Amino acid sequence: MALPQFHLVWTEHLTFNELLMSSTIFSHATWHKGHTLAQTVFTCIYLMKMERISSHAVLNSFCRILRATCNSVISVVSTARTHEEEDLFTMSFGLPLNGEGDDKCLSVLNSVEETISRQLRACKSQALSKKKTLEEFESLQDNPELEEGYCRALLCRLRFRKHFHHVVTCMRKPQGRGLDLARKHVTSCLAELSSMLKSQEFLKSQSDITSQKGDESCTTASGCRPIGFDVSLNSRLLSPAPPRAVQILAWSDAIRYFEKLLHDLDIICALSLDPVLENVLHFIAQFQKSVPDLVPRAFLQTLLVQDGKLYGRDLFCDVISRALSLPDIIGDKEFQSNEFVVQLGQLVTNLLKILCTNTAWQRRKLGKSLQDWSTISIQLELALKREFGETRNVLADENMCMRVSKQLLVWSQEHTYWIASRFLILGFELDLYSPSEYCMVYWYMHVVFIKLIEKMQLRILASNENSRRKGKKKKDHSKDSVRDTPFPSSCLLLQCYVLLSEGLSMLLAALRKESKSFQSPSIFNTEQERFMQHFDLLQKAQIPECITYYSFKEAAAQAHMADVMKYNFFKEIQKIIPSLKGSFASEPEKLAELRQIEQVAEHNRIALNIINHVGASDPKLRVSFEFTHHPHFAVAVVKRS
Repeated sequence: MALPQFHLVWTEHLTFNELLMSSTIFSHATWHKGHTLAQTVFTCIYLMKMERISSHAVLNSFCRILRATCNSVISVVSTARTHEEEDLFTMSFGLPLNGEGDDKCLSVLNSVEETISRQLRACKSQALSKKKTLEEFESLQDNPELEEGYCRALLCRLRFRKHFHHVVTCMRKPQGRGLDLARKHVTSCLAELSSMLKSQEFLKSQSDITSQKGDESCTTASGCRPIGFDVSLNSRLLSPAPPRAVQILAWSDAIRYFEKLLHDLDIICALSLDPVLENVLHFIAQFQKSVPDLVPRAFLQTLLVQDGKLYGRDLFCDVISRALSLPDIIGDKEFQSNEFVVQLGQLVTNLLKILCTNTAWQRRKLGKSLQDWSTISIQLELALKREFGETRNVLADENMCMRVSKQLLVWSQEHTYWIASRFLILGFELDLYSPSEYCMVYWYMHVVFIKLIEKMQLRILASNENSRRKGKKKKDHSKDSVRDTPFPSSCLLLQCYVLLSEGLSMLLAALRKESKSFQSPSIFNTEQERFMQHFDLLQKAQIPECITYYSFKEAAAQAHMADVMKYNFFKEIQKIIPSLKGSFASEPEKLAELRQIEQVAEHNRIALNIINHVGASDPKLRVSFEFTHHPHFAVAVVKRS
C-alpha cells in the first residue's frame, strides 16, 4: 500500500533535536492502553520507511529495537490470549513488524551507545581542558557547549529502550529462568526513566518554541511538536471505521505509565515460583489490587501456565496432590490419570488464566466457571455414594481410595466457594451494587464465607490426619487429635469477613425495617428480580444449596436493632484482630488488610451505638454507607438533619 502524502520532509541528516523530540515513549504507552499499533507507535514515519534512515545509525538502531520490542510484546499477549479484551492490540494492519536485521538490533544499539558514551566522555574532557572542538566525533547539533547535555539526554533514551527490550526478552524465557535478570533490567529501566525526567528541564531551556500548552498535554520532553509523527498517518488502514486520530498520551503521562508498568513487572519477577496453589491464588488476587494493565497481566499468565503446567514445571495433578497432602501418592500414575483429577487440573488451569484478565472479564468468566466447579463436585459426591455408600467421615479408618476421593471433594468445594466469594467481591470493585442492594449482597457474602470456612477446616483436618499417618503408626493415633487440631490464621481472617458481612447485612436489614431506608423501590424491576440479576450465576450452580431470595427475605424480616446490638459482630472482630496481627507480623499485605478491617469494625461499632442511642426510627437520623476504609466493606456514616 502506498503511503499517503505528508507535509514532513525526509532529510539525509537528521539532527539530534528531531530524534529526541520523536522519542516514541508516548505513542508506545498509548498503544499499551488499548489503541491500535497503527495509530500509535506507527504514527512515526521513520518506522514506516526504515530503509530511508539506514545511514543514520542512532535513529535506525532506536527504531529497530522499538519494533523488535513491540513484536515481542505482541507475541506474549497473543500467547496469553488476554488480547481478547482488546481485539485491536495484536493487529498489525499489514504494517512492517518484522524487518530484516531486527534480530541484531541489540548489537547495533550497543555500538551506537558506546559511540555516544565516548562522545560524552570527550565532552567532559573538553570542559576540563577548555578545548573548543570535538574533531573525533560528529556533533549531535550545532552548539558545542550544549553537546554534553544532548548526549546525556540521548543516552538515557537509548539505554531505556535497550533495558526494556531485555526485560521483555528475559521474562519470556521458559520456567521463569530469566526472572532474576529481568528484575535487574527493570531497575535499570527505572533509573533511565529518572534520567529522562532530569533531562526535561535542559531540553525545555533549549527549545526555541514557547509552548502555550501545559505539561499535561505535551507529547515531548521539550514541549515542542514531535518531528516525524502524524496522528492521521494510518487512519485509512483501519476497517471499516471512518478515519480518525486517537488522543495520544502526554509525555509526563507516558513516563508515569512506564513507571507503573515496570513496577508491576518487578512484582511478577519477584514471584518465588512457589508451587503451592493457595499461595499462587493469593498472589494473583493481591497483584490485581493494583489494577495492572494488559501487558503485565499477559506476562503473569504466560509465567503461571506454560505447556499445561504450573510455571512450566509442575503438573497440575501434582499441585492438587500437594494441596491435599496425600501420603505416598505424589507422582502415582493412577492418581494422575484419574478422571476427576484430570478435570480438576483443567479447571485450575482455566482459573489461573481467568484471574489474569481485567476485573470485568474476570467476574463474568468466574461466574460462568462456577457451574463447571459445581458440576464436578456433584459428580465426585455421586461417585463416592456409589462406591462407598453414605458414610461421610473423612477421618475414619478407611482405605486410601476412599480418603482421596473425599479429600478431592472437599478441596473442589472449597475452591468453588472461594471463586463465589471473589465473584461477589468484584461486584464492589465494578460498582455493580446500589446502596439499596448492599443488604442482600452482604447477606449472600456471609453465607458463602461460612461455607468457605467449613470446607477449609475439613480440608485442613484431612491434611493433618495424613501427616499423622505418615509420622505415626495407626495404633498411636489419638482419639482427640481432630478436636485438638489448630486451624491457621487464614480461617480466623475469614471469620472476620463473616462477622463483617453478617453485621452489615443485619444492620442494613434493621434500618430497612425500622427506618424504612435503603429500600429504593424501582419502577423497572422488583427486589427479587435484582436478586436474580446479581446472583443468577450462583443460583444456577446452587452455591450454596437451598439458598433463595425467600431465604434472604426471611432473614431480613427477623432482623432487629436490638439483635444487632446483642450480637455486636463488630466488637467480636476487634477481639480477633490482635491475635491475627501477631500471626501476620511478617506479611505486610495482610497486616494492611487487618488495619482496614479494624477501622471498618471500629467505625461501624461507633455508628451502631449512635443509631441505637438515638433510635433508628428517628426521622432526623440520616445513615449512609461509604467505602472509606476498605474497598469491599462499607462504613456507616450517621448524621442528623
